[in-house]
Amino acid sequence: MLAEITEKMADALKTRNFDGSLKFDCGDAGVIVLAEGTASQEDRDTDCTVAISEANLVKLLAGDLKPTTALMLGKLKVSGDMGTAMKLGQLLS
Repeated sequence: MLAEITEKMADALKTRNFDGSLKFDCGDAGVIVLAEGTASQEDRDTDCTVAISEANLVKLLAGDLKPTTALMLGKLKVSGDMGTAMKLGQLLS
């Protein structure tokens, strides 16, 4: 599932500007790193990390889970540069 999500994010990055670097950390399922105009599953240091389960990431990307609600319910946790996390909404829209 993460491979499919990574591919979709890579496609979105081709048409949308996202500066900075962000990592979706899905625990044992793996990571998705957005950096330098690409999306990959290679782990690296980033400006911001969003810890979220794979299932909740799927819901978030489908619009079935609102970011603010997920944050308040502890379904996602953000560490690092919050400004980078805020730019994520532009990419996901």
